[in-house]
Amino acid sequence: MEVLPVVYAVLTVDAVLAWACVWFDPRFDSISGMSRLSAQREALLALIRSFGSCAVAYSGGVDSAVVAQAARLALADRAVAITGVSASLASGELEAAQQLARQIGIRHEVLSTHEFEQDAYTRNHGDRCYHCKTELYAQITQAAQRLQLAVLVNGANQDDVGDYRPGMQAAQQHHVRSPLLECGLTKADVRGLAAHWQLAVWDKPASPCLSSRVQYGVAVNPQRLAMVDRAEHYLRELGLREVRVRIHDGDLARIEIPLADLPRLANPSVREGLVAHLRALGCQFVTLDLEGFRSGSLNRMLSAPPQLHEISLSTRDA
Repeated sequence: MEVLPVVYAVLTVDAVLAWACVWFDPRFDSISGMSRLSAQREALLALIRSFGSCAVAYSGGVDSAVVAQAARLALADRAVAITGVSASLASGELEAAQQLARQIGIRHEVLSTHEFEQDAYTRNHGDRCYHCKTELYAQITQAAQRLQLAVLVNGANQDDVGDYRPGMQAAQQHHVRSPLLECGLTKADVRGLAAHWQLAVWDKPASPCLSSRVQYGVAVNPQRLAMVDRAEHYLRELGLREVRVRIHDGDLARIEIPLADLPRLANPSVREGLVAHLRALGCQFVTLDLEGFRSGSLNRMLSAPPQLHEISLSTRDA
C-alpha cells in the first residue's frame, strides 16, 4: 500500500513580514501591549492583504471559515469562498456552509468535484486524500482563473503539521497558500479568532469527509458513504456531538464516541435500536470501540510509517 509522506512547514517570508508589520505598528509600544489574539488577527489580515485577491477553499468548518472571514476583512470583494461538493460531503454541511458565508458576507461559489470517477481515489489506498485534494484544487484553480483571483488559500493550521496529511502535498503542487499555518496559528488559536468574530462554528467539532470513515483498502462509493452519513445522523439525533462510524471490511461498523458516552450506548434501551437501525442501513456487524473517539484512528492501519519532508508554503520560488 502506497503511503505519501507527511510534511511539516516553515514560516514563509510573507508571514514573517506580516508579523513584522504588527510588531512595529506605532499604535503599540510593544507586542506585549496587545493581546495574543489581536496580534494573530493583525498578522493574518496583513498576510492575506498582501495577496491582492484570493480564492478560499471553503468547507464551512472552523478553519476555512476563519480564513474566509479574514479574507473578507482584508480584501473585501476581491475574496471568494469556493466549496467543492461530492458524495463525500455529509448531509447538511453545504447548507451550513452557505449560511455561514452569508454571515461572513463573502461571495460563495459551489462547484462539483469528480474524484469518484478516478480509480486512484475509489480504491481507497493510503493516498486517497491526495487524489481528493488534487481534484479539489484543480477545480478551484480553474474557478480562480475565471474569477481573476491571484492566490488560492486553504485552512491548514499549525496542528496539522506532523500528522499524516497527504492532502498537503496536493496543496503544495497546486501552489496553495495556508495563511493560518504560515502565521503559526494552532487549532485553539483558530477557535479563539472564530469566537472573536462571532462565527457560529467556533466550537463546531471537526467534520472530515465521509470517505475518511472507510478502512483503507475497502472501496469508497456513494452508497457506502450514504450508509455512514445516515448512521452518524442517527447518533447525532441521540444527542452526541462527536461521533465517527468507521466502516471495515465486510461492512462492519465501528462506532467511536467520547468515553463518557460509552455507557449510554451500551444501555439496552439505546443499543437495541441503534443496532437495528445500522443493520437496516446495510451494516453487517455493529461494534462500539472501547478506546472512544479519536481523530484519524484508521491511520494506524497504514502499512508503513510516514516520513517527514520539509516544504515551503510560499509560492515565490515555484
